[in-house]
Amino acid sequence: MQNRVMPGIISLCIGVAVFSLQDALIKAISGAYPVTEALAIRALVAMPILLALVGYEAGFGALVSKRMGFLTARAAILFASYTAYYLAIAALPMAEAVALYYMAPLVIMVLAGPYLGERVRWRTLAVALVGLAGVLVMLRPGDGLFDWAALLSLISAFLYGFAQLMARKMGDAVTASVMTFYQNGFYLVGSLVLTGVFALTGAESVSHSSLLFLMRPWQWPAASDFLMMAACGVIAAVGMMLLSQAYRLAPANRIATFEYTGIVWTPLWGFLFFAEIPQAATVAGAALIVGAGLVALNMRTGPALPRDNPAAMA
Repeated sequence: MQNRVMPGIISLCIGVAVFSLQDALIKAISGAYPVTEALAIRALVAMPILLALVGYEAGFGALVSKRMGFLTARAAILFASYTAYYLAIAALPMAEAVALYYMAPLVIMVLAGPYLGERVRWRTLAVALVGLAGVLVMLRPGDGLFDWAALLSLISAFLYGFAQLMARKMGDAVTASVMTFYQNGFYLVGSLVLTGVFALTGAESVSHSSLLFLMRPWQWPAASDFLMMAACGVIAAVGMMLLSQAYRLAPANRIATFEYTGIVWTPLWGFLFFAEIPQAATVAGAALIVGAGLVALNMRTGPALPRDNPAAMA
């Protein structure tokens, strides 16, 4: 089966645009509620939507998959990735958090070789180093302005990149709706588990915005805040479906750079909703990261493993 690159690109671009709205909503409630509460409400709202999508696309029997362990592992990695990212945007300007997160496409392109067997040339590795230089420009080590929350964005980028390579490895063996259902289910379970853990430890001893967003006790949300968290459920269902579909359809090292379309949306929401203006170092670092990814995209890459090759599905 031939790779469907253009549908993958379109799916990815729309998914990134959809997800960018969620960043603004999560940041808006981060000063009053814990991230676990937002993720749990989001997961509950998304659940019936995703069930309907599974039934339409593959039938409910597809939820009982031979790859259940693999799907659960991928869902756990994405839960850790998105939680880390949301904790980052609670403490950082949105433009900075998302620019650091956009190391993910470079992670995908570099790891596509050893993990998927997709050919990655040495020049791709070279431009990845340029992207890393952009990270250093943004972090500004040694000038006293470093916030450790920036590392959360980088951790999130690495975990997200690896999870999407896992989606590509499954190919047509599992539908995007089933992948997304498992992911959403783990968000709900993981949020409840973390809530229980932090209910025992409390948040009185922490002061950093990211830690407060993680450890703050649950509280009954105001109607407007509940609607924002519930809206994240609809956004998540659509966004996760589109992103999973994109990496299921097309070679990771052909479409990953289109993740960068989000570099337009998130800073825009940060400016419109939070009056955030990106600093010069953020713009310069983001330019290096995005530029490196664009150069890597335009390099010639070798053929991916065929979609019907058993080795690609192992």
